[in-house]
Amino acid sequence: MTIATAAFITLLAACIVQIVYLLIKRGKPDPFSHFIVLASSLLLITDIIMRSVQINFVAVTNTYESLVFFTGVICLVLFLYRVIWAEKTFQLIIFGGTILSVIFLALTSTPIAPNAIVLPIPALQSAWLVLHVTFAFIGEAFFVVGFFAAILYLVINDEEKKKIIDRVMYLSVIIGYPLYTAGALVFGAIWAQSAWGIFWSWDPKETWALVTWLTYTVFLHFRIIKKWRGKVSAIVCIAGFLFTLFTYFGVNLLPDSLHSYG
Repeated sequence: MTIATAAFITLLAACIVQIVYLLIKRGKPDPFSHFIVLASSLLLITDIIMRSVQINFVAVTNTYESLVFFTGVICLVLFLYRVIWAEKTFQLIIFGGTILSVIFLALTSTPIAPNAIVLPIPALQSAWLVLHVTFAFIGEAFFVVGFFAAILYLVINDEEKKKIIDRVMYLSVIIGYPLYTAGALVFGAIWAQSAWGIFWSWDPKETWALVTWLTYTVFLHFRIIKKWRGKVSAIVCIAGFLFTLFTYFGVNLLPDSLHSYG
């Protein structure tokens, strides 16, 4: 059994516990599934470390490794948020993030994510690439929490609970935004200059990363400057994460992308 498979099974166990507390033990806080999620995160990070040792470079350069790293960070962020916010309403957000993590790990067993341990091509052997990938995914892990908080905000009617969820959504974006900005745009541009000789080439993945960044910029602008809250903010937050997913998965289906490795 691989480490990623063990993490997948662990996450499934966390999902089962969360379902029990959400549907059967209504009103009772889930006391320990977040520790199971943390265990999954540690397993996935261990997998990345072991692969990195084998190739003597940080193993985040292909689809399999990026999925493992991204899922590991999501699980760690879910754990941290669960510790900070223990209200019952937040358990649904944790559950959504856990389900998404299970889906991402399931993708590591599909043809889109070959798991062979190989040294990346020279263009990918750059510290700037490592910063580009890791910071972008850490920022996006916070966007995952904001995404599920936004969905929950739209579907519940309790105004007190909506206030809690709104704070979670806002905090997730305001933490994730500078991390994503640094990783996807700043470090990405520096790496592009060193690898391709140009900071920005309007590559499809670059373009959609910019669209994602602009969407979250709109969210923060109207939230901080215009003081807009509520339904509109939640919809923009959802759109931002959908653009994130398209940037990660959908752009790979487009032709002529410089991000077509691995």
